Amino acid sequence: MTQFRPCIDLHQGQVKQIVGGSLNDEGADTNFVSTYDAAYYADLYRQHDLRGGHVIALGPGNKEQVLKALGSWPDGLQFGGGVNAENAAEFLNAGASHLIVTSYLFENNEFSWQRLEVIKAEVGIDKLVLDLSCRRTEKGWNIATNRWQTITNTVIDADTINELSQHCAEFLIHAADVEGLQGGIDEELVELLGKICPIPVTYAGGARTLDDLKLVEKLSAGKVDLTIGSALDIFGGQGVTLEDCIEWNRRS
Repeated sequence: MTQFRPCIDLHQGQVKQIVGGSLNDEGADTNFVSTYDAAYYADLYRQHDLRGGHVIALGPGNKEQVLKALGSWPDGLQFGGGVNAENAAEFLNAGASHLIVTSYLFENNEFSWQRLEVIKAEVGIDKLVLDLSCRRTEKGWNIATNRWQTITNTVIDADTINELSQHCAEFLIHAADVEGLQGGIDEELVELLGKICPIPVTYAGGARTLDDLKLVEKLSAGKVDLTIGSALDIFGGQGVTLEDCIEWNRRS
């Protein structure tokens, strides 16, 4: 059954909700900047036992907040954002339940199987989440790295998913083109993921109401989980409340 998965997005040392496609070295279009730190949200999720959520560091200057969040709920949150073989152990020791890896796995826009083996040996398959966040292209959807600005040559299709699923515990997939816009999910991508993903997968991007949880469940036959960010009341949104999402998870 489709579950709601919480998030904590960090940008320039603050909890924010941004428009994904706008993120670059200069900054990003921002929907919300919180007056609370990352530990506040981690503790909120802990109180309601909302497991499987992710803390994402979007660029530099976020480490202090990352460590606060992981320390507030040890083994309760996944972490991604600049994770590599050299720093993976630090974040696991800080309390991350899983580590989310994207850009490290690519060299010159090509997927590096050598680097996958290195990070897999460091983290372990059971704690490794591959972030296959993507952008629409003429080929369908291509994985995007470097804060979703670099479109790689790796296409999200059945062959890619089946091969990569043997090397990790889960997938996390942001649809960067609709991330933060609250204009609706990428229905075609969600349906595809439901058909081709043999392991747990979380989709993020465009969700605006509780009906999107129902839609994701329908399109994916309950195989894809959903992250809701900008539309959520705790992030200044008006589309859906955290309590609604908690109740949704309780029904299953």
